[in-house]
Amino acid sequence: MQVSVENTSALERRMTIGVPAERIEAEVNKRLQQTARNAKIPGFRPGKVPMSVIRQRYEADARQEALGNVIQASFYEAVVEQKLNPAGAPAVEPKVFEKGKDLEYIATFEVFPEFEVGAFDSIEVERLSADVADSDLDNMLEVLRKQNVRYEQVERAAQTEDQLNIDFVGKIEGEEFSGGSASGTQLVLGSGRMIPGFEDGLVGAKAGEEKVLNLNFPEDYQNLELAGKAAEFTVTVNSVSEAKLPELDEAFFGQFGIKETGLDGFRAEVRKNMERELRQAIKAKIKNQVMDGLVSTNPIEVPKALLDNEVDRLRVQAVQQFGGNIKPDQLPAELFTEQAKRRVVLGLIVAEVVKQNELKPDEARVRELIQEMASAYQEPEQVVSWYYKNDEQLNEVRSVVLEEQVVDTVLQKAKVTDKAVSYEEAVKPAEAAQAD
Repeated sequence: MQVSVENTSALERRMTIGVPAERIEAEVNKRLQQTARNAKIPGFRPGKVPMSVIRQRYEADARQEALGNVIQASFYEAVVEQKLNPAGAPAVEPKVFEKGKDLEYIATFEVFPEFEVGAFDSIEVERLSADVADSDLDNMLEVLRKQNVRYEQVERAAQTEDQLNIDFVGKIEGEEFSGGSASGTQLVLGSGRMIPGFEDGLVGAKAGEEKVLNLNFPEDYQNLELAGKAAEFTVTVNSVSEAKLPELDEAFFGQFGIKETGLDGFRAEVRKNMERELRQAIKAKIKNQVMDGLVSTNPIEVPKALLDNEVDRLRVQAVQQFGGNIKPDQLPAELFTEQAKRRVVLGLIVAEVVKQNELKPDEARVRELIQEMASAYQEPEQVVSWYYKNDEQLNEVRSVVLEEQVVDTVLQKAKVTDKAVSYEEAVKPAEAAQAD
């Protein structure tokens, strides 16, 4: 077998492969002999059909199959011989495909980029530390109470945080517009559900009262047909209800599966959950900084085949998440290109860090992570057992742990500064923190 390789770009390879005709014919003959043993042709007993008849009927198909197999096998042999690592399937272009002649074809494909991950010492990481203070716990209890709020009707003027039941009709230039009217809508004043001025305009209204609100849609309103336009809303207030927060009692605790422990036991359980959330938030922020640093300090070229595959995966995920009567390939690739590129780059870099440092999942950390995740459930032992009985789920946890070990490896050489912050700042999502 003859092989020659041409580098047509940083990652693309154009490989010409020649296979002796004898190998093709041997593969064709093998297939014809297999066919002859089972062929059922009128006038002949099974297994007794003359080879000339077999060739006449089946050689074309046998040769097509043989060529496909030989190309696949010879391509694999060639990349092993040339020490190449293809990043996707090759595009095959025949040069000589004639019977009795040596097979010659060109395989064009991309290879994985070759690089060494380095410059860990130039990566800067801010490592946050925080504690769950009693005031943080008190705030969380109030949040939980508000999430379980109920409303009771009152005979007074509406105040902020009251819930109103309203009917309204919206008009632009005297004409009703699509989506501008509703009946029996529940609206909590101050929730920010409606456009600016709508909820404020209902403060002080009473049940049975009608209010006319002259407002403007924001310039950046999501419905471009309404953005920036003036509108008149006629609102009828059907009822006014005030918020009633639940008491911190056994009935309330029972909603969270915590019974017969009293307030102290409930506070202890909530604190434990907050501490778990805190650890996860800090760990995630450190990981994001490390991954950002790896990407910025290790620029690599991405094989198009890998990028296309990742875009397709993101398309499928988007359709699964948002539903709708749309096929994944109908979503523009451009929507996912940047995210896909980052994921591919990170995948390549993380794999290289694992390879260079000979990392393997620490099974003790795997069990520790599973136990921590299981602690959020009422019967953690069953959750732990479930993970260890499901190889697919267990391997996912191993992958997470391996990524954590990559982060630890980078942190050993990175420029790490420690910063003590409040619980709220530590758990705040990175996007919100940047916006502030």
